[in-house]
Amino acid sequence: MAHRPKRTFRQRAADSSDSDGAEESPAEPGAPRELPVPGSAEEEPPSGGGRAQVAGLPHRVRGPRGRGRVWASSRRATKAAPRADEGSESRTLDVSTDEEDKIHHSSESKDDQGLSSDSSSSLGEKELSSTVKIPDAAFIQAARRKRELARAQDDYISLDVQHTSSISGMKRESEDDPESEPDDHEKRIPFTLRPQTLRQRMAEESISRNEETSEESQEDEKQDTWEQQQMRKAVKIIEERDIDLSCGNGSSKVKKFDTSISFPPVNLEIIKKQLNTRLTLLQETHRSHLREYEKYVQDVKSSKSTIQNLESSSNQALNCKFYKSMKIYVENLIDCLNEKIINIQEIESSMHALLLKQAMTFMKRRQDELKHESTYLQQLSHETSTSGNFSVDEKTQWILEEIESRRTKRRQARVLSGNCNHQEGTSSDDELPSAEMIDFQKSQGDILQKQKKVFEEVQDDFCNIQNILLKFQQWREKFPDSYYEAFISLCIPKLLNPLIRVQLIDWNPLKLESTGLKEMPWFKSVEEFMDSSVEDSKKESSSDKKVLSAIINKTIIPRLTDFVEFLWDPLSTSQTTSLITHCRVILEEHSTCENEVSKSRQDLLKSIVSRMKKAVEDDVFIPLYPKSAVENKTSPHSKFQERQFWSGLKLFRNILLWNGLLTDDTLQELGLGKLLNRYLIIALLNATPGPDVVKKCNQVAACLPEKWFENSAMRTSIPQLENFIQFLLQSAHKLSRSEFRDEVEEIILILVKIKALNQAESFIGEHHLDHLKSLIKED
Repeated sequence: MAHRPKRTFRQRAADSSDSDGAEESPAEPGAPRELPVPGSAEEEPPSGGGRAQVAGLPHRVRGPRGRGRVWASSRRATKAAPRADEGSESRTLDVSTDEEDKIHHSSESKDDQGLSSDSSSSLGEKELSSTVKIPDAAFIQAARRKRELARAQDDYISLDVQHTSSISGMKRESEDDPESEPDDHEKRIPFTLRPQTLRQRMAEESISRNEETSEESQEDEKQDTWEQQQMRKAVKIIEERDIDLSCGNGSSKVKKFDTSISFPPVNLEIIKKQLNTRLTLLQETHRSHLREYEKYVQDVKSSKSTIQNLESSSNQALNCKFYKSMKIYVENLIDCLNEKIINIQEIESSMHALLLKQAMTFMKRRQDELKHESTYLQQLSHETSTSGNFSVDEKTQWILEEIESRRTKRRQARVLSGNCNHQEGTSSDDELPSAEMIDFQKSQGDILQKQKKVFEEVQDDFCNIQNILLKFQQWREKFPDSYYEAFISLCIPKLLNPLIRVQLIDWNPLKLESTGLKEMPWFKSVEEFMDSSVEDSKKESSSDKKVLSAIINKTIIPRLTDFVEFLWDPLSTSQTTSLITHCRVILEEHSTCENEVSKSRQDLLKSIVSRMKKAVEDDVFIPLYPKSAVENKTSPHSKFQERQFWSGLKLFRNILLWNGLLTDDTLQELGLGKLLNRYLIIALLNATPGPDVVKKCNQVAACLPEKWFENSAMRTSIPQLENFIQFLLQSAHKLSRSEFRDEVEEIILILVKIKALNQAESFIGEHHLDHLKSLIKED
């Protein structure tokens, strides 16, 4: 067996300047390394059709990661035999361990082509031993210089001219020979990126350096710009500072003055004058500080002396004790009232709901009875005219019977009392059935029992108005200054409000038998408190004089307004008379401060006017029937018409009773414009002239307030009475033709009373009633 020459492998150094520049992985540890042969680094793999065979390799060199670059001998196949005489070439093969296995197996498969393994291995060993030569250091240095020169001139590095030409000739032959091209399965498959040339690597490095340099330059420029901006800002701030501050800070910069600028002359007198001015200002400041200091010292001394006086004085201790006890008393009183106010409001609501239910019952019953009676009479007149049978339903019949039953009872009561001048229709008709009256009284009694239990467990000092006012009276007598400075007169009405409301729960201003305000305990206690005020201090005592008016304004008038809006019936003379009595006491006698009570007073008066307007629109109804139906005074139509006329006249009288509390314009608009001219005059015109008509006219004139006709120079009456005057003259003309001379005289007296003197004189002259001229002269 032929002896194999020893092969050595050597890894290329990392800092080698070979032209390929490819990275090499280290060989196995302990394996010998081989220096590269010059001129073999740039060589391309052969393109001929022959297959490079590497035979007889006893060992495969593997790197630590399965890939390495090795230097091995190679030879061409049979088609490349002519060039084999020129010598085998040392080639650099980049193979992995897998590729070496393939090469090994491919060399073993050459038996199919008639080549023996022994002969091929021996031949390869001889060629490898003849081509592998290790260059010396001088040769390597010369090749390196040659590559550097070529790098500076051309785009490639030529190590061996002949070798390059032979390689290029071999490439051309392989390109010309179509059969030399390997098959698809024989072509080398590139598993890595193609190695870059040195020029390409240098170009990339230069580009990357330029990019980094440009980025660094841009950052430097931005940094320089920012620094310059900050410097300019700092310089600007420094320039805007005061010159004195800059000098005081010890600035080392020396200002350069422009020699061309001329300054005013400076002499010793100017400097002396400025120094004196500055000294004067400082002295004045110093003196002001001294004055403030002296003031503070005096304040401290006075405070200390006050403290000593208070500590040594026993009277001040007593005063402090009194104020402390008064403070505790007021706080306890307020807590007690806050606790009881909810219970008081509930009792008030219960009483108000009970009275409202009763008032709505009367109002609804009156309106229903009026509706049913009017419908019954209309149907009756219609059936009478058609001579047909008339039947009444049970409900209407029952209502009519109830109405007649109550009227009969009232007639009997008037006969027993001796009142024979009563007119049908002027009754209030406010009687309740006995069962309903018992229920009402029982509910009212329960509410009054709750009223008595509100302050049952409270001491008298906290629920008795007289005792509470006595506490404040002692304060006013001992320390009047602090009493009036605390504005106690404004606080008392608020403190007494819950206590007064408890006493007003059973107070009904719509009943004549109700207790007057002046007879109430709280009213008397407040009057005594006002009368005991300090007489020598008129200014302060005047504030206590307003306590009663403030209580009426904030407590009594709002409650009275609720009665007017929800409970008052203007058709009831008794309710109207009682309400007017209480309103006169409140609005006339105790309105000492008009500015304070104006708001609540105006609200009360507006509610009164509004309620009367509603009564005129809803409760007044005077039907008009044919004269044939009303000629018989005993007919139901005539009786119903008479009752409704007197009911309207009753409302007319109740409205005019407010004379003195309401304005004349308001009363004339309501009483004369809306009621007299719209309802009463029409009913009078429909009646037959006679003594009954004159009687009704007398009743109308009697209701008119005398204050409207007090002017002696007045010859014509007020404009709203013009229709009434014309009706009187018309009735007088008709009666003068008959034998009703007494009725004509009464009509003239009515004209004289309402100051229609011109019309009365013309009528007397026209009818030659000279004996009646004395009536005008007497007036």
